[in-house]
Amino acid sequence: MAFLGLFGKDKDKKEKLDSGLEKTRTSVFSKINRAFFSKSKVDEEVLDELEEILISSDVGVETTLRIIERIEERVKKDKYVGIDELNGLLRDTIASLLEENNNNPITEEEILSQHKPYVIMVVGVNGVGKTTTIGKLANKFKQAGKTVYIGAADTFRAAAIEQLQIWADRVDVTLIKQNMGSDPASVAYDTVSAAKNAGADVVIIDTAGRLHNKINLMNELSKIKRVMQKVVESAPHEVLLVLDGSTGQNAYEQAKQFTKATEVTALAVTKLDGTAKGGVVIGVSDQFNIPVKYIGIGEGIDDLQVFDKREFVDSLFKKV
Repeated sequence: MAFLGLFGKDKDKKEKLDSGLEKTRTSVFSKINRAFFSKSKVDEEVLDELEEILISSDVGVETTLRIIERIEERVKKDKYVGIDELNGLLRDTIASLLEENNNNPITEEEILSQHKPYVIMVVGVNGVGKTTTIGKLANKFKQAGKTVYIGAADTFRAAAIEQLQIWADRVDVTLIKQNMGSDPASVAYDTVSAAKNAGADVVIIDTAGRLHNKINLMNELSKIKRVMQKVVESAPHEVLLVLDGSTGQNAYEQAKQFTKATEVTALAVTKLDGTAKGGVVIGVSDQFNIPVKYIGIGEGIDDLQVFDKREFVDSLFKKV
């Protein structure tokens, strides 16, 4: 499993995950229990109700239909499936979908051994928790013994630079910045150059979160990539899209727009602890076939977790 070896496992990680998914778990399964309380078997009516519940939990229409189709196949094959088996069947179906969408078999340890510095470009609209995710990610690498540089290339928002400085000071890593309104590509170039000269392990580049003009966004991200490649030819090694899990369907639209604007290689889904819309993790992973690498399940500095598919499903289906 990517990253687990590098970052290790917090002894209370599972408890935090269980707590972070509580609202989603309670919402989804209380609806299922209410809907199927008086039913004895999984039939067409039950599947229709289950479809509505999954869609309302922001699993997404396409992914929901895929889940329902697989359950229908199982029901046809077994002739009879009891309601008490439905949770297990739903759990297995979701787990298999997440496993199928693991298209990033190279672990972070392997990537870090091949690239120094290892360059991550972080994208996402304003307000999704991008700056916080960068700070928490820098902390993870720092705690793993890696030297980290952050580049404040979102130069269109003064608060972005200030917030990154606060995180850099808190985590005790180097922040490279320029004045507000500076060329973002210039900041990225300076950051990668400084990190390379210092022999740093990891570079994390923040970018502006504007979606109102996709062409401008595409051009800006392409320019940032080009100038970084003048210093490190293979950069960026990862493009991490940060999505706010609490926005539900809006997260799908953001993923759609950013995947058109640039090549996204990994996802971070934040704010899952404050929402019942945790099903969005399943949907975005399935529909965009991009691995979810991190999930945010709290405000603490250690509450950005490496996404473990098995643990996620276990927590989602934990008895309430």
